[in-house]
Amino acid sequence: MVGSFLNVVIHRLPKMMELEWHQQCAELRGEDSVTTPKYNLMFPGSACPNCNHTIRPWENIPVISYIWLRGKCSECQSAISMRYPTIEGICGFLTAFAAWHFGFGLAAVGAILLIWALLALTAIDFDTQLLPDDITLPLLWLGLMFNMFNVFTDLSDAVIGAVIGYLVLWSVYWMFKLLTGKEGMGYGDFKLLAALGAWLGWKMLPLIILLSSLVGAVVGIALMLLLKRGRNIPIPFGPYLAGGGLIALFWGQQLTQGYLQLIAMP
Repeated sequence: MVGSFLNVVIHRLPKMMELEWHQQCAELRGEDSVTTPKYNLMFPGSACPNCNHTIRPWENIPVISYIWLRGKCSECQSAISMRYPTIEGICGFLTAFAAWHFGFGLAAVGAILLIWALLALTAIDFDTQLLPDDITLPLLWLGLMFNMFNVFTDLSDAVIGAVIGYLVLWSVYWMFKLLTGKEGMGYGDFKLLAALGAWLGWKMLPLIILLSSLVGAVVGIALMLLLKRGRNIPIPFGPYLAGGGLIALFWGQQLTQGYLQLIAMP
């Protein structure tokens, strides 16, 4: 059910941001604000984008409805994107895995909330190359709040992690811009790494950056080779940060200890 709601967030939040930007631009130009139809995460109700058929409750059961409808709208028979059941399935699997991995308690609750946020950010960044402040900033504060109770790390490590997480990518951004005159990443990436630092502490940041960079490099090269994607086409970095954060969430301590033992060997 949460995965179904995340699909709504992924689709609507960027559109809501765009509407807000247009309104702000109109105000700056001194124009009268244009009245637009109400549009948010709750209204209007879900409908087929092709025929505007209102989705009935029994057509909106996560995963099951997609299978029952055979991946098509019940009214116009247009194809329903595979993204919807995919997000729902991934959300359900990761949520169950986090509950099993951490057991009953605050750690499981925090991990599940973090997973939901990272899943939404990943899909939004793939679609729009945006990491909305409406998700990244509350995620940062929520991580600090959980670590007030030493859930994943102590509070001082969490605060330092948030600061260092932001400054590391901020520094990379400005170094790249000064050297090339181009922007290598967006401000949302700084905030996402800061949020991951707030959740997992500063000691996990090198591992997160290493994992996300490796995955991003592999995927980027694969896209250029398989899809003939040009080097000048930007690739969002947020999904790889999210992936690195999830790996660090579940196995960060083991990976770090294994690495330290490896380099300590004669």
